[in-house]
Amino acid sequence: MERIILEEIMEKDKNQEPLQGDRSEEKQQKSVNRRDVLKGIATVPVLGAMAYGWWRKKRYDNFLNNQLSKELGMSYESPPAPVYARDGKPVRLGLIGFGIRGPQIARGAGFVHPDEIDTLKQAARENSADRRYQNYLEQEDMNLVVNGVCDVFDVHAERAIQTGANVNRVGTDGKLGKLPKRYRTYKELLAADDIDAVIIAAPDHWHGPMTIEAAKHGKHVYCEKPMTWTVPETYEVVKAVKENNIIFQLGHQGRQTESYIKAKEAIDKNILGKISLIEVTTNRNSPDGAWVYDIHPDASEKNIDWKQFIGQAPWHEFSLERFFRWRCWWDYSTGLSGDLLTHEYDAMNQILGLGIPDSATSSGGIYFYKDGRTVPDVLHTIFEFSEKELSLMYSATLASDKDRGKVIMGHDASMKLGNSITINADPESTRYKNKMQSGVIDPALPIYSYVPGRKNVDAVTSATEQYFADRGLLYTYRGGKRVDTTHLHVHEWINSIRTGKQPSCNIDRGFEEAMTAHMGTIAYKENRRVFWDRDNQKIV
Repeated sequence: MERIILEEIMEKDKNQEPLQGDRSEEKQQKSVNRRDVLKGIATVPVLGAMAYGWWRKKRYDNFLNNQLSKELGMSYESPPAPVYARDGKPVRLGLIGFGIRGPQIARGAGFVHPDEIDTLKQAARENSADRRYQNYLEQEDMNLVVNGVCDVFDVHAERAIQTGANVNRVGTDGKLGKLPKRYRTYKELLAADDIDAVIIAAPDHWHGPMTIEAAKHGKHVYCEKPMTWTVPETYEVVKAVKENNIIFQLGHQGRQTESYIKAKEAIDKNILGKISLIEVTTNRNSPDGAWVYDIHPDASEKNIDWKQFIGQAPWHEFSLERFFRWRCWWDYSTGLSGDLLTHEYDAMNQILGLGIPDSATSSGGIYFYKDGRTVPDVLHTIFEFSEKELSLMYSATLASDKDRGKVIMGHDASMKLGNSITINADPESTRYKNKMQSGVIDPALPIYSYVPGRKNVDAVTSATEQYFADRGLLYTYRGGKRVDTTHLHVHEWINSIRTGKQPSCNIDRGFEEAMTAHMGTIAYKENRRVFWDRDNQKIV
């Protein structure tokens, strides 16, 4: 019975005129009289209603994919895979810092430790849906060689040597290539003649000094975020990079995320209307998520250069906890503002071109992790952008895993953004008012959605990785294939070195990121509203 009713409904719908503007859309929407449908399904209230719901959803999807997508000017096609320059001369790399993020960036560059290769192979054998090993093998060879490594922990340094020598991408049963040289200090590495560019993945308080020193030696720099630890060194970094004409890329690999590229397209086409409020969040609820990392069982004063680790930070007696969990102390860290807020801000800066905010206010505290840390585990920061007439709110907790995501709110529609995009018309929209009144657009259903690699199963191994995966910071898609976002970001940097073209997160974007993060931190520490003096380019 329900199939007969459904067929009758669909037959009526099929005979209607094609959509041509609001009047034809309204005519088609009303072509199936609601009373007729209800009368028909009354005899089969469960299955009939399900059939009608299925038909309605299918019809709405068809409408989105055809008429409305054309009107909005939004396609469902994946951005093309980038095409980069390549020559016969390899770029000679140095790796500085090889704790947590260092190996991840090295993998993006094409270098993985042999035992990690074994782990990826085993995971693929146990689960055919786990394509991490295959995805790694499919990364484009950038013609790189690692000639030098530096880490103040001997165990990490040795691991960096083995990783840099694994040019053949082999496991522990394979043969390594030439071992890169280990340097005891970063200054010695940067002075080496056989290093063209460096990847800096040291603690936050070393980002500025290492970048400045690298620039003075003419070495190109890929620096993990945040760009700087203090406000004064931010100006020095910019000066050094520009005066020495090096290629600088800040490690916001979200710049390569496919959904962010699509989101910018929607913003450029004004699909959301006037935007007045943006909400971005961080919710994590695990020790790793709160930077309580494992302490290596072999670590001691004998194999850690503590004095070099401290550097320009306030002196403190040797502490394994501080060495491995340095993000928990202002002495070495930039806290939530520099560590996680910057990812969310940079995504919005990429999509909306925000620049530096006019003011910032912050609140929060250490409410859960009573472990001696000095940085907050709960933080709320509001940035005001007066010229753009909008506010950006950042809200974070390290003691709840509730998914809140990021939302860009406009007068006509709102966009929920992560590794995918969902845009819903606002019930009070001016632009979509007629379509909603005629029933063509349902505010409860999206007017546009985009899910990169919808048919792919994505393997992650921890809650922390899932957090970054959901934000498009682990992988994205190009041409339907899953790709490591860090690989794309490093590749863009290498391409810029070869061509002289500026990368997407260059020194100017880095300056905007650094000053925005510092404004949030100062507002929290000093419990006041801080401002950006545009005329004098300084925080007041």
